[in-house]
Amino acid sequence: MSDSPAGRLQALFEGQRLTPTQRRIAHCMVRRAGDVPFLSSVELAELAGVSQPSVTRFAVALGFDGYPALRRHLREVAPPEPGGAGDEQGNEYQQAVLAEIENLKHLAGLLADPTPVERAGRLLAGSRPLPVVGLRAASSQARGFAYFAGKVHPDVRLLDEGGSMLTDRVDAAVRAGATALLCFALPRHPREVVEALEYARAAGLTVVTVAESAFAPVAAHSDLLIPAAVGTGLAFDTACAPMMLGRVLLEAMADELPDAQARLEEFDAKAAARGLFVD
Repeated sequence: MSDSPAGRLQALFEGQRLTPTQRRIAHCMVRRAGDVPFLSSVELAELAGVSQPSVTRFAVALGFDGYPALRRHLREVAPPEPGGAGDEQGNEYQQAVLAEIENLKHLAGLLADPTPVERAGRLLAGSRPLPVVGLRAASSQARGFAYFAGKVHPDVRLLDEGGSMLTDRVDAAVRAGATALLCFALPRHPREVVEALEYARAAGLTVVTVAESAFAPVAAHSDLLIPAAVGTGLAFDTACAPMMLGRVLLEAMADELPDAQARLEEFDAKAAARGLFVD
């Protein structure tokens, strides 16, 4: 766990049984760790998109007398860092970019302990086939991972369509020998993704998940969840950090595949012979 204000905040929330609204507040607080010790309950409610009473109930659920007591505690455990998100300037587009930079910095802090990523790499490399799930907003993340993973892993199966076929394809992967599943799960979370992960674990698969926070609805159905925050400053969420984490997982998986380099060299040779790319 990072010793940054965001890391200390996340440690405060871990192990708590939070409602979906409370998870939303917790995620917002982690993202705005540099600002939140000085926000009123009304300001935090506006940032999180919830009601002010929800913020008060959240503080009580954490064991505080109310939001003022929680805020006093936050000033002790998560003081702002110089140059943090609170120093943002510029127009709304610049602020959205700066917020994404903060998300990437937070991810870099989490990766200071490479143990979870290395464990994920071993799990993904050892699963033959390797199913990769991502629906709706997360489908592009899953597709990008599967595209590159297929160059080093012998059998990658992209599961980016929902409905009854999703569980059928999980069953097919299990029958073929799969031992792990990778899921990209981003807001808003489709119910069928949560159900598919629950089904996959019941079928014996180890579920590795990339989600926007440790409080995402898929957390309860994941064996290993690695968080990467999304940006919420624009009309549609931005996902630079989840994409970067996907590439990091690719690297960790390739490190566990002894023939990864040979496969890449073979692909490059065939691509050159076919004139596949224009240099």
